[in-house]
Amino acid sequence: MCCAVFGFSSSHNLQQKVLIFLDQALCGMKRRNRYGRGDLLFVCSVTVFYLGQHAMECHHRIEERSQPARLEYLRATSRSGLSSKENSTFAYHKDMPLIFIGGVPRSGTTLMRAMLDAHPDIRCGEETRVIPRILAVKQMWARSSKEKIRLDEAGVTDEVLDSAMQAFLLEIIVKHGEPAPYLCNKDPFALKSLTYLARIFPNARFLLMVRDGRASVHSMISRKVTIAGFDLNSYRDCLTKWNRAIETMYNQCVEAGSDRCMMVHYEQLVLHPERWMRTLLKFLRIPWNPAVLHHEEMIGKAGGVSLSKVERSTDQVIKPVNVEALSKWVGKIPADVLQDMPVIAPMLGKLGYDPYANPPNYGKPDQKVLENTRRVYQGEFQLPDFLKEMPQPKKRVERRSRVKIK
Repeated sequence: MCCAVFGFSSSHNLQQKVLIFLDQALCGMKRRNRYGRGDLLFVCSVTVFYLGQHAMECHHRIEERSQPARLEYLRATSRSGLSSKENSTFAYHKDMPLIFIGGVPRSGTTLMRAMLDAHPDIRCGEETRVIPRILAVKQMWARSSKEKIRLDEAGVTDEVLDSAMQAFLLEIIVKHGEPAPYLCNKDPFALKSLTYLARIFPNARFLLMVRDGRASVHSMISRKVTIAGFDLNSYRDCLTKWNRAIETMYNQCVEAGSDRCMMVHYEQLVLHPERWMRTLLKFLRIPWNPAVLHHEEMIGKAGGVSLSKVERSTDQVIKPVNVEALSKWVGKIPADVLQDMPVIAPMLGKLGYDPYANPPNYGKPDQKVLENTRRVYQGEFQLPDFLKEMPQPKKRVERRSRVKIK
């Protein structure tokens, strides 16, 4: 829309074609005296990506700047409290070295982004929630041959869609937080579209967080973390859905290659944080900084780690790296589910976990981690006041808590 506002008209032909097509589509629906679900979805899709195409043209007009000079300026300003409004003046483009963090929810994605956020050159920020949703819509369009035909007829080709997606995603990633030399997005299920993201952002790198599925699922259920499609009353169902989701992301990570995607096991990250953060920053081609080992000291500070009042992991990442949550699932999963574990969740074995181990042996933690864990058990880390003001949702009558967990 910025191009339209300032009078740029390089997309005038596309604009006319899209508006004429939309007018014809709406008139056709009016004559039929009905608006089908597919019709409305199509009209919305054309409109969204028409606007996205205009936004992308605006970005192209300002992206011709010196990369070294821009990084140096960002280093000087990103840690001085520059607002997201001022951030709107920076050039950004599809060739930026973006970082995407993902995985099944409750797999350590928030810890990973908080540790990276502590680095003075990296900004991740809170979950956007928008990015995985728009990626899911794009996947839906790609799977529907009917939608493909209708979009092509409107001139909304794959090239147009890709440009619009790049513009939309960049706008969200850049504008939802303060500037930094390296920008990062953490929306767990975004990596279900890892292959597509790797194609439209050729210099992006991906961190796939992997955790023992039994621990992830127990965390979902015990903390009542609602995830679409997961039945929190059934360990069997949640483990099945966990297996399906991690398999999708794992396969795409392997397809992207080890130079683009790195799998990080949550257990090893918390047992040996320095070893893994050094390896990880080397993979991202970002200089080492010891601040990543002390993310809890940067929470709420300008240019530090910004946490959300509503994300369910906030009360955990205010603590230093520790092993408190590693084996909380032991003794909580029904016996029949444990017995069928290799069948329910075959990805456990593929990812290096013993499906029969109960309790498992993840390894011995570093001395510093043991010290952190001792301090956590002593209650040294409490949720700060500025993160306690959580919006109160409307109360609903819930009786599901009495349902037996299967």
